[in-house]
Amino acid sequence: MRIANKLTLLVTACALGSSVSLAQDAEPAQQSAPAKRFSLGAYGEAVMSRNYYSDHFNRYQFPEKYKDDPSHGRFDLPHVTVNMGCDFGHGWSMGMEVEYEHGGTESAVEVDADESGEYEAEVEKGGEVALEQFWIQKSFSKAVNLRMGEIVVPVGATNKYHMPTEFFTVYRPEGENSILPCTWHQTGLALFGRLKDWRYEVQLLSGLDSERFGASSFVHYGANSIYEFKIANSYAAAARIDNYSVPGLRLSLSGYYGHTFNNTLRAHNADKYKDCKGALAIGSFDFMLNRWNLIVRGNIDYAHLGDADLISSFNNSFPKHTLQDGSPSKRQPVASNALDYSIEAGYDVLSFAEKKRPDQKLYVFARYEYYNPMEASSNKVTYEWCQKQIVTAGLNYYPNKQIVVKGEYSHRALKSPYNNEPAVNLGIAFSGWLL
Repeated sequence: MRIANKLTLLVTACALGSSVSLAQDAEPAQQSAPAKRFSLGAYGEAVMSRNYYSDHFNRYQFPEKYKDDPSHGRFDLPHVTVNMGCDFGHGWSMGMEVEYEHGGTESAVEVDADESGEYEAEVEKGGEVALEQFWIQKSFSKAVNLRMGEIVVPVGATNKYHMPTEFFTVYRPEGENSILPCTWHQTGLALFGRLKDWRYEVQLLSGLDSERFGASSFVHYGANSIYEFKIANSYAAAARIDNYSVPGLRLSLSGYYGHTFNNTLRAHNADKYKDCKGALAIGSFDFMLNRWNLIVRGNIDYAHLGDADLISSFNNSFPKHTLQDGSPSKRQPVASNALDYSIEAGYDVLSFAEKKRPDQKLYVFARYEYYNPMEASSNKVTYEWCQKQIVTAGLNYYPNKQIVVKGEYSHRALKSPYNNEPAVNLGIAFSGWLL
């Protein structure tokens, strides 16, 4: 029993990751405990998809031309992560997460016989490897905790709850994953805690980079940096508050505000842009009801980008002004407003079975989602194919709390004359503690 109790304390104390399943909301470490405690966690997804529409890059520019293209299939490892942490005692702890997206990257240097024995560098596999989290935390009490380092920005439902066991769809919810950075992580400071039925979090971060904004992605790539550091000419703030007053129900509000223009290595001093700030404001509401063998989740996110017309003009100005060859700018117009909302519900049909393990569940679910990264545009440039509605139905089977097998049919509907995009997706995922 003593060993079991110590292991339970270990898992609770080391707050890894940004989701509840990896203990973001765990109780602070006992400040009187001087011993070091190490914990190891992970999550990962393997996916097979069959998409019954064209994957040609010009399918939106010439929809009629690619209307009858054959279907295409894919295998993918969307996210595989390793989480590590340590409780140092006296309220001090550390957490980190290394993520391999789409299998990571593989590169090699070889001597090529076909090239007269020259050394040749090759990329053998695509994907990304990123240090998604690394933070040091000081816990003063349940109500006051300070976290410093690379942290997850908890704006929106998906950034807060992005483990594959925390949503029904095979891939992460498409709307938030399209218009917001996801998983959104930046270097900064976070103050958070819990007071009875309320949990709060406020963060100080560097601003996003408007050169990375795009038509179909809005500000999704704005948190990325092509440098070995993140530029912080401008600062931003994020906040989230969750309420748990009603048993089985969570209600959450989150938001973000910061300037995005001129947050790059090179200053933009042209008179046309001297007053451009690119103020970005995001407001989000999300909820989850988990009761009566039923899970219902929903969210709505609305974002406004100031000076969107000037940012669009600047990003399209290459080679004029100060944009140089190799700039990360997508050279696309960006909207002044973006919107997404969704609702999903699943019922555990195994709740009717008399003989089953308590943690074994089979959810039959349905989901509706709308999103548009160009909901409104101040520069009168819109791409109507950016507006999408998605209806999804499927199954989630949990043989235990850590593993889920998923299957779904989704139908992505676009405005005429663009072609609809149905797909069948299958996946298996794990999320939990290994040590």
